[in-house]
Amino acid sequence: MMMISRKTLIWFSGLVFLMNWSALSMAEERAMKISITLGNKVIQATLLDNPTAREFISQLPLTLTLTDYNSTEKISDLPKKLTKKDAPAAIDPSIGDITYYAPWGNLAIFYRDFGHSPGLIKLGTINSGIEALSVPGPIKATISLVNPESTNQER
Repeated sequence: MMMISRKTLIWFSGLVFLMNWSALSMAEERAMKISITLGNKVIQATLLDNPTAREFISQLPLTLTLTDYNSTEKISDLPKKLTKKDAPAAIDPSIGDITYYAPWGNLAIFYRDFGHSPGLIKLGTINSGIEALSVPGPIKATISLVNPESTNQER
């Protein structure tokens, strides 16, 4: 049986930590920041790095009319349907989740909690400003990518 010295074990643990930190940093750099402008209010969000979110990003910037659905979410049709590649069959959306409802081909942004939903694919999460969606009736929204250089300056 081979014995590993304490020094080697500490060195190896540090290497594993650095590798994990590096992978996390790379994932943060790949995460796409978006803004959703509703009149004079701006919502900040981060999109996931998955095939559906990448197709959504390719459609930006978008100006949509978000309508209320079930006093839980704001929804809008998208110009074209998104891929379901590698997507789970269902998710349990939370407040602030930006999702794609594949059966209807629409964007759904949750401002209230909701239960298990087949066909729903998570695109990302609202970081700030979710309260701007909790208004009755339709609202005009412009969704845009945030300039990566300005994101780096905020850090």
